[in-house]
Order: sequence, then structure tokens, then C-alpha cells
Amino acid sequence: MPLQLSDKVRALGDQAQRELVDEFSRIDTIAQENTQRVLAAFQDHRVADSYFAGTTGYGYDDLGRDKLDEIYADLFGTEAALVRIQFVNGTHAIASALFGALKSGDVLVSAVGAPYDTLLGVIGTAEKGHGSLKDYGVEYRQVELVDDAPDLEGIARMAADPKVKAVLIQRSKGYSTRASLSVAEIGEMCAIIKRANPNAAILVDNCYGEFVETLEPTHVGADLVVGSLIKNPGGGLAPTGGYIAGRRDLVEGAAQRLTVPGIGGECGCTLGQNRLLYQGLFLAPHTVSQAVKTAVFGAKVMELLGYETEPHSSAVRHDIIQMIHMREPEALKKFCKGIQFGAPVDSYVTPEPWDMPGYDSQVIMAAGAFIQGASIELSADAPMRPPYTVYLQGGLTFESGRLGILLAVQELLGSDQPVPRE
Repeated sequence: MPLQLSDKVRALGDQAQRELVDEFSRIDTIAQENTQRVLAAFQDHRVADSYFAGTTGYGYDDLGRDKLDEIYADLFGTEAALVRIQFVNGTHAIASALFGALKSGDVLVSAVGAPYDTLLGVIGTAEKGHGSLKDYGVEYRQVELVDDAPDLEGIARMAADPKVKAVLIQRSKGYSTRASLSVAEIGEMCAIIKRANPNAAILVDNCYGEFVETLEPTHVGADLVVGSLIKNPGGGLAPTGGYIAGRRDLVEGAAQRLTVPGIGGECGCTLGQNRLLYQGLFLAPHTVSQAVKTAVFGAKVMELLGYETEPHSSAVRHDIIQMIHMREPEALKKFCKGIQFGAPVDSYVTPEPWDMPGYDSQVIMAAGAFIQGASIELSADAPMRPPYTVYLQGGLTFESGRLGILLAVQELLGSDQPVPRE
């Protein structure tokens, strides 16, 4: 049975797309440049079919795994990288990087307010069990935002303390209402931190930002970037995992936290997943562009309906996340229900708010993904708290992302509702 969309909703979608020609052209240009970079890296490193074979057990002498590390280091302009399916999510990869960079008595500074909710347990500011940085004697401080923007003077003052050994910059907005950071803004922050404290390692949570611009934070002064493979760099094909790229000593420290001291990155079998990691990375610039187009389209449609969005549909993008301020809980639930209708998997499910581990309020999540939790696939989620802002991200293809958004709009409008498929 074909998807049931009203003429009104189809016309709204057509209008939005007509008005986005310039934005889409800009996104395509970035995708072309990033695709060229990835292809050049594959060719320079002489990627061969034999690299796709997997290993088991200890994973010694996994040539494909080790070569992929080199390719990531090349793409991010760094000394080393660690790309592993043993990372269960982005939070795990970030935690490994932080534990690798810090020891008892050191101070960690978050440069843009509180980090993403799931890191609070890692830091020790939330009671989520034992084993946090706080439990190991690492002190935590944060620089609050000023008018929803980084406080550059405050960052310089706080970073100047010699006990500060790591500064964490979260590129994406998470569940805050600030704007996501551009690579240029991160570069400015890095320069300020380095002047104040040359010995502080700068770690960037790069989740949702890879390949949205033509440079990455490590190209402009960051010492380490960390992310999830089931977001941008996995291209929708990586089944799990995360990556860390940066200064060699910081990468090695993270590797020894992921496994154990003395082994580090030497072990870690790939279980036949290498081909998907390579192919996903090759597709990533294009797949990311599809997600960015979906976000821009979603913003435009909702703006035409009178909703406030961040960023605006005409804005230059720095990650794949689109905020839409729904303002009241029922509208938020309807929007997520419509996004779920547009999924290729579990489209018949109705999302409901629930107590999701790692979050301090109930969360509603619409996601019908081929890979569980893959934010590069179309999804929408939100904490059930004012201002009831939904965070839209992903879209493996713009065409499918467009349909998902129009189904969400139809559900929101409450007329000609989508018909559940058998």
C-alpha cells in the first residue's frame, strides 16, 4: 500500500524543496570535496581486498584493522588513530580517551557547559555507579555558556590552572539549546586554551560532526577527536564501534583503557566486519550530505508551519542535528510518532517516553533503524522537559528522510493521518 500523504502536505514539501536550491548546492559541494579526500586516502594507503578478511580471538596481525587506523589518521590529519568495533558507543570511546589522558590529581574542564547527559556518570557528577573519573581522583570543572555561546575569557581563565590536564569540547549541541560549534570556532578555542596552558590536552567530542565540513577539529588545533561509527563516519554500514584520532600518546592511552596496559591496540579482533567499516567510511561523505539535506528540509518545512528551529534552514551546518521547538508535549509526541511511521524498520511501533539509562529525565525516541541506535539513520528524540525541543537527525537517503518528515508533519497536523501498513 503506498504511503498516504495529503495534497496539502505534499505541496508543503514541494515548496520547501524549491526554496532550498542554494543550500542543497552548498551541501553537495562539501560532499564532493570530502569524497575526494576519502578516495585519495584509500588509494594512497593501497587498500586491497585482502584487508576485508576478519580475525577472531586476540585479533593479532589484523592488517585490515591496522590499515584502517592509518586511513583515519590520514583523514583527520593526526599522528595515530584507533578504530574498533569493541567500543559500544560514542560515550565509551570518549570515556576511554578521558581515562587515557587523565590521572589522579588532574583536573578536567568542560569548555561549553555540561556535556551530553550520558557523560555525567563517566565524570562522576551523576550517581550512576562506581568507577567514574571522580572516583579515581580526577576533579571536574566546567565553563558555563554566556548567552548560549562559549565564554572564551572564562575558558582561558579556567584552563590556565596547571592542574588542568584535559579540556573537553563538545562539538554538537547534545540536549542543550546552544548552537553547534563550527570547526573555525573550535580552532579559536584551541588557540586560546593552548596560550593559557600548553600542557592541557584538548579533546573534542566529534559525534554528529564528521564530514559536515571539509576540515575536522584536529586540523585546527585539537589534540584528539572521538566519535561513534554508527553516526557519520560509519556511513550507515558500520554495525557498531567508535574511533579516536589524534596525538599518538593520547591514542595509545585510550587504547590501553579500552583493553589493558601493555596490550592496548595490539588486540581486538574484527570478526569479519572490516569490509563494512571500509565501505561505510567510503560512503560517509555522501551519506552525511543526505542527512544534512534531510535536516535542512525538516527545518524549512517546520518554519513554513510557524515553528522555531535551530539552526535555521538557511544556516551553514556544523553537524547533522536539527532542533525544532515543539513547545508542548503532545506536539512532540505526534511529531515523533510520524517519524516512526516513516521508518523502514518497526514503522508500526508508537514511540512513548521512557526512563532511558544515562538520562536524568524521560526520553522519547523515534527510530526505525537497520542498526540499533544508528543516528545516521533518520531518527528523532527528545527529553520530556520544557521547551519540548525535538532533535531530528539522520537520513540514509534524502528521499527517505523527506518522506519521514512529511509523515511527521501530517501526524502533527492531525488530518489525513498516515495509514498503518499491514
